[in-house]
This record gives sequence, C-alpha cells and structure tokens, in this order.
Amino acid sequence: MFNASETTAIIAILLAAVGILAWGYNRTKTFGKLGLLAWLQSVVLMAPWLIFFGLFAAGIYLNLVGILALLIGSVIGYIVIGNRLRAQGQDVILKERAAQRLKEEQEEFQANQSTTEEQSTEQLPLTIVPEVLPIPEEDLKAIQGIFGIDTFFITDTISYQEGAIFKGNLRGEADTVHSRLTEKLQSLFKDKYRLFLVEGSEGKPVVIILPSTDDPQPTTLAQKNLALVLLISTIATTLEASSILLGFDLFNNLGRYQEAIPLSLGIWGILAAHEIGHRLLAKQYNIRLSVPFFIPTWQLGSFGAITRFESLLPNRNALFDVAFAGPALGGVASLLLLVVGLVLSHQDSLFQVPTRFFQGSILVGSLARVILGDELQQSLIHVHPLTIIGWLGLVINALNLLPAGQLDGGRIVQAIYGRKTARRATIATLIVLGIVALTNPANPVPLYWAILILFLQRDLERPSLNELTETDDTRAAWGLLVLFLMLATLIPLSPGLAGRLGIGG
Repeated sequence: MFNASETTAIIAILLAAVGILAWGYNRTKTFGKLGLLAWLQSVVLMAPWLIFFGLFAAGIYLNLVGILALLIGSVIGYIVIGNRLRAQGQDVILKERAAQRLKEEQEEFQANQSTTEEQSTEQLPLTIVPEVLPIPEEDLKAIQGIFGIDTFFITDTISYQEGAIFKGNLRGEADTVHSRLTEKLQSLFKDKYRLFLVEGSEGKPVVIILPSTDDPQPTTLAQKNLALVLLISTIATTLEASSILLGFDLFNNLGRYQEAIPLSLGIWGILAAHEIGHRLLAKQYNIRLSVPFFIPTWQLGSFGAITRFESLLPNRNALFDVAFAGPALGGVASLLLLVVGLVLSHQDSLFQVPTRFFQGSILVGSLARVILGDELQQSLIHVHPLTIIGWLGLVINALNLLPAGQLDGGRIVQAIYGRKTARRATIATLIVLGIVALTNPANPVPLYWAILILFLQRDLERPSLNELTETDDTRAAWGLLVLFLMLATLIPLSPGLAGRLGIGG
C-alpha cells in the first residue's frame, strides 16, 4: 500500500491532469461541436502518456507492446478526429463570431456617427495628445490614412517611445486586419515602420507603430567573441564531465583526453540536434537567430545554449514553433539514445551504476523498468554508454523547457497562454527552484539554474507583430505534452514507490 505522502502526490497529479483537461474544455466549449472536436484531439494526443504514468504510479507497468498500442491508438484517434474537424469546417464558427462582432461594432459606430461628423474635416476621428509625437507630422498623417471602419477604427493616438499607439475598435479577424494594415503601411514607407497589433493595458486591441530602427539588433563582434569563449569552455566542461563518468579527472590526466571524446561527442550531438531544431523552423519563418551562447557546467557538461531572436516574430505560432522545435528534436534524439542504450545493456557493458540511479527520474525509471525488467532489483546495473548520454540529453532539454522567461519553456507558455500567464509562470518557476535548492543543498543545479534565469533569461520575449491571434489547440496540446514530459524527466521517484515497482528490490 502507498503511504500518506505518496497517496497525496498521486492524487495531486491526477487532479492536476483533470484540471488541465477541464480548463481546455471550458476554453473550447464556446465553439460548440467544433470546439469539442478540437478538445478531443488534445485529449487523444495526451492520453497515452497520462494512462502510462497513471498506471505506473499505481504500480502497474506496461511492456513495449502495450506502449506501442497506446501510441498507435492515439495517432489513429487524432487523425480520425482531425478529419471530422476539417469536414465540419473549422473556420465556420470563427466567421460567425467575426460577423457578430462586426455587426455590434457597426451599431456602435452608427450610434456615435453624429458626434464624429463634426470632425469630418479631418482624415480620421483622432484625438492627439498635447505633446509632440516622435513620428514626423507628415508621416503621422499618412499613417492615419491606412486605418478604416473595415479594419481598425481609431479613436485616440498616444505618444509611445519613438512611435505611437493607436487606440480604437478592431473591425475583423486579427490576422486579416494585421495583414491589410501592414501591406498599406509598407506601400507608403516600405521598411521604415513596423506595425504591431497587441492587447492594450485596458484589455482591448491597440495598434502600435514603431520605427524599424527599434528592431532587434544583430550580434556584435564582442558578443560573438563571448560566444566563442563559451563554446571553448563548454568543450572543456563536456570533456571533463565525460572523464568523471569514466572514473578519472581529465585535468589531472590530460593524456587520457581521447577516452573522453566519444561520450563528449554524444553530448554535443544532442546539443547540435537542439540547435538545428530551432534553426530549421526559424528558417521557415524567415527569422534570424543569433549565434548560440553555450552554458558550460561541470555537472552535465553543458546546460544548453542561449539563442536570441535577431528579427521580429510575425505571430505567436512562429514563437511556439521555433521554441518547440529545439527541445523536440533534442528530446527525441536523447530518448532514442536512452532506449537504444537500455536495449544494448548487458553484463559486460562499460558502466556499472547503482539501482537508485534509475530512481532519479520518473520517465527514465519507467522506461528502464519496461526494458530491463527484473534486472532493476539488483544492487548494480550494467548499462551501455548510450544510456548515460541519452539521460544527460533528456535533462539538458528538460531544463530548457522550464516555463520561465526566454527559456524554450517560457517561450512556449508565452505563445500559448499570453504574456500575463508567462510572467506568472516565470515567478512560480523561480520560487520552485529556490525551494528545491534550499531543501536539497547537495544538488547545486537548481540554484545555478535559478541564478541564470534571474540574471539572464527572466524577461519575456518582445511581442510579435500580431500578438492577438492565439495558437491553435494542436499546438497547445503539444506544448502541454512537452511540459508534462519535462516534469516526468526532472521529478524523481520516491524510494518507497520505486521499491514497490521493482526498482531497487
């Protein structure tokens, strides 16, 4: 039987899962049948992992056949529901809501028409604040002309940095309005100004015009030199971490550096896969990325890399896709190496690790139990080197998925849920890391990572050009899945639960 603390943890996890599904249902139920189908897609996508880890927490583990059956069933269900969703016409409900909103705003416009007629001598009904706007007068008048009652009906203009904020009423779908306004602005000024469609402080859509000189700047020569220094340092720390795993200290035995190279190459392969994932998706959106600033560490060899956006993001989908692609590709590579390593493990394998090694992660422990079976009841387990590399890769990718600031996890949360939720998630993550660091001082990684986030990565990404259009439910489901796997990688098994599951006897 489970003790009180383990029972409480299991109940908390189940309640959290039910809460996430209930939140998703409430978010989509306003769309009727189409919303329900989209929600079911998310449920089907997440179901295999929820079932697997739910059974695992209850002491029931599935073999590889059972896991494959869950995954295949999930894929089939996802495709079937997707076909029904497309058959119903996913954009019908959006068009209906847009038409209803346009009708309501047109009625509001007609009610205020008598007031605005007195201002008809002006190009648009506009209230200019007393102070001089940074945008030149002739440019401001031209910009006023791009708005209209069929796109964005402006009612007020406010000075903002080197540009201006235009308040008013959105007269259509955000994607369409932003595209039309941007085309008009570019036809007048080419690349002189940027148009942002965002949510204002009052919770209503506003348009912000800023000069292109405010765009993200390319990496300077000094920053590139810093990146090179960090790269060399990370090569050294990965070699040192590999040598420690092999049972010697590289800095005291420099002549044995060749022994550490194979493990180091495995770690670098995972780091490279992570960066390639980011850059492949960034290229699709024509987004420039900075050179990677690798973070060296003695514990893992590297904590990954910090990569800046050097161009503006078109929308939240682009932010999600670029942020998701890195840990997705790096995580898949790590998971494959882990599974292959476990399958290839035998009595003559290079590494011998204590059984409690597999208690350090719910994900790794569950996969090891499925593949190694009763071998985990021994005190020492012989494992293939790929097992170690795969686990290190999973941890590196999981740390980058923490929902904070400009980490990949923070960017994913910002893309799906918006800036307010992302800001709260950052604060919560820092608090949790602080608590973990205080309760487990023997492990310096949480404190190190909290300091890194606090000083380098705590700020959110700047808003995209179209910040109003939310990501679709499929992206939201994938985001929740990777965040769930991040927790499953970083949260350890309790000794009591691990023992009942046959990990450690």
